[in-house]
Amino acid sequence: MEHNVSDILVKLGEILEQRKAADPARSYVAGLYDKGLDAILKKIGEESTELVVAAKDGNNRQIIHETADLWFHTIVLLSHAGLNIADVLSELEKRYGTSGLDEKARRRFQG
Repeated sequence: MEHNVSDILVKLGEILEQRKAADPARSYVAGLYDKGLDAILKKIGEESTELVVAAKDGNNRQIIHETADLWFHTIVLLSHAGLNIADVLSELEKRYGTSGLDEKARRRFQG
């Protein structure tokens, strides 16, 4: 099955942005937005931990599931912060052809 990853992520970001206007009692995402940044960050922390555990267990199906959960909640964070997936994709695109070590060193000097 062929997927255009950026299209899927952008569409998800648009849906999550729309959820800001939804009733928190009827929408999980609207509820997260309503609870604020700390609730969103808590979910990202939980999903990150669950992904680490799945990877340590070598459970590929669970790795995929937890990665999807982590990406989902990270996109919720982007939307909460007034950012979107296109901002992240643009940043990744800037890194094409750049050594990971060089990119990391650049970040260190940029503060």
